[in-house]
Amino acid sequence: MSEVEEISAKHTIPVIDRMMDVLGALEQQPSGLSIRELTDALGHPRTTIYRILNTLQQHDMVRRDDSGTYHLGNRLLGMAAQVSSRAADFDLAALAQPFLERLAVELGEGIKLSVIDQDGILVLAAAQGRREYALTVAPGQRMPIHAGAASKLLLAYLPAPELDYWLAKPLTAYTSKTVTDPKRLRSELTRIKRLGWAQDKGENAPSIQAFAAPVATKAGKVVAALSVPFLAGTPTHRMEEIRIAAIETARAIGAAISQ
Repeated sequence: MSEVEEISAKHTIPVIDRMMDVLGALEQQPSGLSIRELTDALGHPRTTIYRILNTLQQHDMVRRDDSGTYHLGNRLLGMAAQVSSRAADFDLAALAQPFLERLAVELGEGIKLSVIDQDGILVLAAAQGRREYALTVAPGQRMPIHAGAASKLLLAYLPAPELDYWLAKPLTAYTSKTVTDPKRLRSELTRIKRLGWAQDKGENAPSIQAFAAPVATKAGKVVAALSVPFLAGTPTHRMEEIRIAAIETARAIGAAISQ
C-alpha cells in the first residue's frame, strides 16, 4: 500500500467499506446472492455479512426473497433514479411528474417514465392509477432491456453502436411473446421507430400489455419513454384511447423540456 493509500485508509470507516463490498457484489449479480455466497466472495466473517445485510434490509437497501437470496432494494434503486435524473441539464422526473399524474387521473391506469442508462432500463418516475385492477408502478424499478414497450422504444432510438452492444447480450425469454432473436428484434425496432410508438403484447408477463411513446427534446433526441401498462383483454377501443393518450402526453413532456 502506498503512503497516500495508507493516509486515506486512516480516514475511512471499515464497516462502511464492508457494506459497500456487499452492495457491489449484489450489483454485479442481478439474480442475487445468498449469505454463504457473499461470505465466500468477499472473505468477510459470516456474522459480519449477516449483520450488514440485516441493517441494510431494515432500510430497504437490500431485500431477501423466499429462497434466502439477497438483492438490491427498492430504496437503493429509487436513489439511482434520482441520480440519473439529475445527471441531465434538467430534472426530467420532476418536470414530467405533473404530466404523469394528469394522465393517470385521465386514464385511471398507472403511468411510467423510463430511461436507458449504462445498466439498462430504469423507471425514473411513475404515477399510480385509480381504476380497479390498475397495475402498480414504482420509480426505481429495473426492467428487461429487450422486453416491454418502453424498453423496445428506447432501444429503437439508440445509435447503432449502442444498440449493437445491447443486442450482443443474451436475450431472456420471459413469455412466449418475448422476442429473443436479435435479427427479428432489430426488425421490430425499425418498425417502432417508423411508427413512433411501441406495444407490449405480453412480453414480460402474459397478462400485462402496454403502449409506449418517446419523449424527445426540440432537437429530436429521445430522452425517455412514457408507457402505460394495462391488463390483457382490454377492449380494442380502450387500447386505442390509451395509445393516443400516451403519444400526446409524451409530446407534451417533450415540449416542456424544450422550453
